[in-house]
Amino acid sequence: MMTSDYDVLIIGGGLAGGSLALALAGSPLKVAVVESSTESERQAAPAGARALALARGTVRILEALGVWAAVEPKATPIRDIHVSDRGHFGKTRLSAEREGVAALGYVVTARDVEDAVAGALQAGTVELIQPSRLIGLRAGPDSVHVSLRRGEETLMLSARLVAGADGSDSTVRRLLEIPQIVREYRQTALVFEVTTELDHRNVAYERFTSSGPLAVLPLGRRRCSVVWTLTPSDAEELRAVPEAEFLARLQDAFGYWLGKLGPVGPRQSFPLKLIRADRMADERVVLIGNAMHQLHPVAGQGFNLGLRDAAQLAERLIVKQGFGEDIGEPAFLHSYAEARQRDLSSTVAFTDSLIRLFSTDFPPLALVRSIGLFALDCLPPAKHLLARHAMGLAERLPRFC
Repeated sequence: MMTSDYDVLIIGGGLAGGSLALALAGSPLKVAVVESSTESERQAAPAGARALALARGTVRILEALGVWAAVEPKATPIRDIHVSDRGHFGKTRLSAEREGVAALGYVVTARDVEDAVAGALQAGTVELIQPSRLIGLRAGPDSVHVSLRRGEETLMLSARLVAGADGSDSTVRRLLEIPQIVREYRQTALVFEVTTELDHRNVAYERFTSSGPLAVLPLGRRRCSVVWTLTPSDAEELRAVPEAEFLARLQDAFGYWLGKLGPVGPRQSFPLKLIRADRMADERVVLIGNAMHQLHPVAGQGFNLGLRDAAQLAERLIVKQGFGEDIGEPAFLHSYAEARQRDLSSTVAFTDSLIRLFSTDFPPLALVRSIGLFALDCLPPAKHLLARHAMGLAERLPRFC
């Protein structure tokens, strides 16, 4: 048996947990990260190939964490966003130039961000306990007692605060018996990459169809990442059809904005749900990232929301520690959870309204949304507000950014 004590013990060394650790690395807090996967397992995980849309606010957080310099050369800037409604006249466009910024956001693979975060962690002062698996969690009046399994060895640790950043199948959440609130969208996302005949010119397309949104994001020269929302039966069929038929269906749904499409990469699918933990904080424990919430991929808000969880928790912990106060006290964790719930609720409302408004061809509603998109395109103040939301600047960024 080994015993060690920390101020903050982060369960999960992925993007949310690793970012939290980097944000705390320069503080007086003693921090450790527990990660169940080895480095080679992380590199081989298929989830690393997924594309992330990084909002401008997210880039500012990554800059403050010291990892953006490693990510930027591999990232494709989004200079325009083109929103359209298939079969209807309404369209709107958001422009980085009009907003006075170099890019509205960036598209990059998850592995490129993971590599930068992991590299910074390994080179820094935060202790990494890897590979180790969480097997027990018990909160006391002054600390949380944590049991880990590392090979044949059992580690008994304690911390003033535990941050659960261990993903959608969170062991922390399960051990605390925190229930989840699940809303089934009855949709499936088909995810793949496609080459394009024409240069994408750094334009991201969000095209709404009767089955759901079709997002086409620039990812390298004449290459795009696609998230196609479909009914479960259509997704199952399209995942299996020959490439020529698949491309014909994709071309019909997207149009010829980028000329002829193809070939396509491997097609992956996953069911779409809105999942929220019933509570974000427990006794000396807080949940962040996918351990707390999973969103519909429309507008690409999931990772950006999780990174804001980590950044704002770090900011509050550093201030709390600076006053010499208890970083695990219930009132402090409740205040953090309440602040994050406002961001979560507004982001969920934004994505939910898009899905409800655009995933139907009911004629009166289709006419209203077409008029709405057309009007939005003619109203610069409204477009500016939408652009700020898309850039992740609707919420206040932490002071260290």
